[in-house]
Amino acid sequence: MRSIWRTLTPGLRRDMLAMAGAIAVVGVSFGAIAVASGLDWWMPSALSVLVFAGGSQFMVVGVVAAGGGLVAAVLGALLLNARHLPFGLAVGDIMGSGRLARAVGSHLMIDESVAFAMAQKDPGRARAVFWFLGTTAFVVWNLGTIVGTAAGQVIRDTDAFGLDAAFPAALLALLLPSLRNARTRNAALLGAVVALATTPFLPAGVPVLLSLVGLVALIPARKKETVTA
Repeated sequence: MRSIWRTLTPGLRRDMLAMAGAIAVVGVSFGAIAVASGLDWWMPSALSVLVFAGGSQFMVVGVVAAGGGLVAAVLGALLLNARHLPFGLAVGDIMGSGRLARAVGSHLMIDESVAFAMAQKDPGRARAVFWFLGTTAFVVWNLGTIVGTAAGQVIRDTDAFGLDAAFPAALLALLLPSLRNARTRNAALLGAVVALATTPFLPAGVPVLLSLVGLVALIPARKKETVTA
């Protein structure tokens, strides 16, 4: 970990520690919401350790709290996490070549660690960023879940404190810098429109996958070939 720390620039350290702080806050909100929704005290921590995927964990809690069955909750979470398949292809080389490294890296792979790693041009720095943020996020997420679980047993009305907004707020903060690019902004807007339009008609998680059609906005337009006589 010390060598990884030396590989990172001061700016990267600051940004990733700030992101880790946001992830910890979201972890607190997850623990509080889960317990307030009726889950036993140990379930949020078990989900955070074994699943470690914020969106899927919130979905499981939401489905169970709404009266849905465990099978529906698990299938919805798996569907939502299907985005990790292209993530894995993108950062597979960054994780390392060993089976253990790839197994552990796959578990630590989250949206934030992938985004930070893919933004690095140097492969060595990308690997350091991926492992540092993934490991740090895993630790603070689980600590936040424990704190939130304790708080949730006291705070029953979590909506009154806005804890349910922590997760989307953190993802929005991660996305905002990328929206300065016009093509990226168009792709995000197209994906958002598709997701919002299909949400009332499709099961939870499916609109998120359909929003990937926004990627067509990133396909460069072909230049017309000029024919010279």
